[in-house]
Amino acid sequence: MKFYGRVTELKRMKRELNADDMRMTLIYGRRRIGKSELVKQAIKEANIKAIYYECKQVTEESNVQSICEVVSDTLDLPKLGYTKVEEIVDYIFKLSKDENIVFVLDEYPYLRGAVKGLDSIIQALVDKYRDNSKLKLIILGSYVDVMKSLLSESNPLYGRVDLVIDLKQMDYYESALFYPNLSDEDKVRIYSVFGGIPYYNRLVDDKRSVKENIIELIASSGARLENEVSMYLNAEISKIVNANEVFEALSRGFSKYSDILSQSHVSSGPTLIDVLDKLMNMEVVEKKAPINDEFNKKKAGYYICDNLSLFYYRYIFKYSSQLKIMDSDVFYEKYINKDFEEFYVPHKFEEICRQYLIRQNRLGNIEPVIEKIGKYYYDNPKERTNGEFDVVTLDENGYVFYEVKFRNKKTSDEVINEEIHQVKETGLNCYKYVFISRAGFTGKETDEVKHIELSELYI
Repeated sequence: MKFYGRVTELKRMKRELNADDMRMTLIYGRRRIGKSELVKQAIKEANIKAIYYECKQVTEESNVQSICEVVSDTLDLPKLGYTKVEEIVDYIFKLSKDENIVFVLDEYPYLRGAVKGLDSIIQALVDKYRDNSKLKLIILGSYVDVMKSLLSESNPLYGRVDLVIDLKQMDYYESALFYPNLSDEDKVRIYSVFGGIPYYNRLVDDKRSVKENIIELIASSGARLENEVSMYLNAEISKIVNANEVFEALSRGFSKYSDILSQSHVSSGPTLIDVLDKLMNMEVVEKKAPINDEFNKKKAGYYICDNLSLFYYRYIFKYSSQLKIMDSDVFYEKYINKDFEEFYVPHKFEEICRQYLIRQNRLGNIEPVIEKIGKYYYDNPKERTNGEFDVVTLDENGYVFYEVKFRNKKTSDEVINEEIHQVKETGLNCYKYVFISRAGFTGKETDEVKHIELSELYI
């Protein structure tokens, strides 16, 4: 299976794997994010001998027996009889005195739960062999809180880790590499549903339509990903009812803390805070504040940042009873199609455009360099209105306003001039206005007004 994206992470990992001394790498991130595939690809490209073990929720002795079998098979050695983790890991360190060997402990929290004091055991061996072993020890885990705790000052492994990778979702551009045969418009639609999770994107069939993929993968009874979101949440959260309540409120567009509390049936403010904190740690919800008032808690909002979770709660969870008894095509047309095309995808297109700007900024293609990007809060006392502009950037010259249009109709100069007038009425002083349009433009650019067409996002 072809490997896509993760260029920066691969480069960093290969640098560690090719080092002449002992190195320890820690990689964490949510389930399905591609941690294991990243490590396997790095090992493949570095062409280094590797002992890869996926830890299991069994006893220490059972795990050790399995590790011994992997070591024997990988290195073509006689059967090993170790019964303790400390013994087998010590043996692997010794094997690496004269050659580079990679030792991977995937889903480390499982082994950690079975072996008392495992962090201390690993720390002692790392210290013992730091100067006379070439072992490349890689620890992976999906339980983010547990993995982050390994880096705290109170943990025995503190200061021993050479490389830390907090693996995030891919952006819209890398995600589109999984479905190259789709049109640019359909790439936007598919990303709006499945986001930047490699596992989901591998399931997309770019020879089928967007509707067919959605029905096949999530919007039909028994679909491959129908229960994916609920399974993920159940694995991480004890009181799933509260999480469901919060997600339902967020999926309907309520983002302010007070609105979420009133719209959901969460019992109390402290309970809501606990749920939101947990969802943010799981990286399915994020908290955003306007770039011109970053520390004002009243103006900050909570948003679902995992596309599949947003789609699931907006369309599948809400209508789960109907989904079980209706034809999938009828269900799609009745409960998904219109809202998906007219509201959902245009809204997600704004996030794609933010990612595009960040991507171009990192590549050095935007001058002057963007220093901040996000929402801009405005208060217009003359009109007695207030609100937010969704995409605004700040650089050394001032603010740049972006308007994003995911419509069939080309964006005219009349529409552009009206937008600019409305922005100026709020008091936002911009030195440039940029319009990003799915269908293109009828007029031409000026010094103050710039155009970006959809095709430019995928070059």
